Amino acid sequence: MEIRDLSVVRPPLAPLDPNRLPFGKTFSPNMFLMDWKADAGWHDPRIVPFGPLSLSPATAVLHYGQEIFEGLKAFRHADGSIHVFRPDRNAARFNRSARRMSMPELPVELHLQAIRTLVARDREWTPPKPGALYIRPAMIATEEALGVKSSSSFLFFIITGPTGPYFNTEGGVRILVARDWVRAAPGGTGFAKTGGNYAASLLAGEEAKRRGCHQVMWLDAVERRHVEEVGAMNLMFVFDGVVTTPPTSGTILEGVTRESIRVVCRELGIPFVERAIHIEEVFNGLENGDCTEIFGCGTAAVVSPVGELVDVVNGEEKVYRVGDGNEGPIARQLRERLTGIQFGEYPDTFGWLMAV
Repeated sequence: MEIRDLSVVRPPLAPLDPNRLPFGKTFSPNMFLMDWKADAGWHDPRIVPFGPLSLSPATAVLHYGQEIFEGLKAFRHADGSIHVFRPDRNAARFNRSARRMSMPELPVELHLQAIRTLVARDREWTPPKPGALYIRPAMIATEEALGVKSSSSFLFFIITGPTGPYFNTEGGVRILVARDWVRAAPGGTGFAKTGGNYAASLLAGEEAKRRGCHQVMWLDAVERRHVEEVGAMNLMFVFDGVVTTPPTSGTILEGVTRESIRVVCRELGIPFVERAIHIEEVFNGLENGDCTEIFGCGTAAVVSPVGELVDVVNGEEKVYRVGDGNEGPIARQLRERLTGIQFGEYPDTFGWLMAV
């Protein structure tokens, strides 16, 4: 499908410094738009200057939350070339989210064409290592009508922006265990990347900040014992040298970074298993030394070590330290190998990079 080019050419006014680029605050000068209607399908793909969207107050997404999104990154290699990391996996997950939210699927090749074209247009906005160009595809319901039903029209769009490291902290992040809230329930939308999942997490996030924490660890909605995710990331533990993570069972997002770590572990000879993990097992493991590392993983943060877990029971706060509070050797090894592939410092033997 031919993409109309109505873009503007506006390079950065100064060299992009990754250490001065907080996540999600700066945006590239152009964006991709494409419409869907029940009687026309996908049509009118175009790149236009970044700017506000014009929506009626009666637009369906504003009332019923019918929307989905993705997150991925493009990386600048030492030779100046730009590469997007595993965009096909994000495009496939986008369609899984669309099916769950009763929205039209987007052909993967068209999705990749849109990403490639937009990133190429704004390639100068990709900062050097350790920064990256964050890419945010999204789809929203645009029918102007009230009434609980699936929309008859949708807008797909992509925006991008240069970003530095997600967490600007020394050592590992501090995590609050969520005892009073849940993120997702069986049969719900936990595996879909939709805004409602994140809106429901904000109150717990504010409580975490009040207690000096960076993120929230979610437990299952039924027993409140099984570890699920942390913040917007998948969660991994090292028990006796084995990288261990909860299985994706409909309530946990199937992370692309999570999947990539599983493959990298196999390549590096690091044992990796998926199984149910009780929070009591984690606490006991931290106290007796069986659990030596905990880290989150996701597109924004890549691999983020956890330094402390904070548990609050009957108003009493107990802090569990993870190792020495800093990044452990396995997390470091995985982070260095994964980012090495992303930045072209290790061979891409898996075919994960899409050149722009």
